[in-house]
Amino acid sequence: MVAGWRPGTLLDLATGSGDLALAIQRACPDTVVTGADFCEPMLERARAKGLRRTVVADALRLPFADGSFDVVTVAFGLRNMESWPGALREMCRVLAPAGHLLVLDFSLPRSPLLRAPYRFYLHHILPIVAGLITRQKAAYQYLGASIEQFPSGPGMVSLVEECGFTRAAFVPLSGGIVSIYTAVKGSGVPRAYASSTK
Repeated sequence: MVAGWRPGTLLDLATGSGDLALAIQRACPDTVVTGADFCEPMLERARAKGLRRTVVADALRLPFADGSFDVVTVAFGLRNMESWPGALREMCRVLAPAGHLLVLDFSLPRSPLLRAPYRFYLHHILPIVAGLITRQKAAYQYLGASIEQFPSGPGMVSLVEECGFTRAAFVPLSGGIVSIYTAVKGSGVPRAYASSTK
């Protein structure tokens, strides 16, 4: 990211109750933050918590013009979308040239020492314990299956670049249980930075 650059517009997809969008809104008061989700009741909660701009939207068919945003974020949402490539291409479409993508989601640890015990926990312990607490065991069984199927690490980097992005990279967190993926649409200088230096 260009030093000194601050996005003018940011879209947070699968925003849910708005936690990430609100954190960005507080940290970047000059950025116009829009939270989008297909679930209106979740957006009502986000607005009640202080998120100023919300839009009911399907991530595969976003109601925004090409190049509308400087940044697109999605946290723990891409994995649950019907088409990962379709959603990524739509994110690329609504990003301005040199706009930034940030994806945060679950992944599998790459270290064999951590990977095996984590997978045992994910499939055999978490569904039972969480199911007893929430009475929603099937939801946690789905969680484990979805994490297994979701590309992570280099696999996600390749997918992101196949969908129109460049400079894709990832940073594993908590031993690789969660990863942050970043990428850029095309090349050049972000428009918010370019306009601020004229």
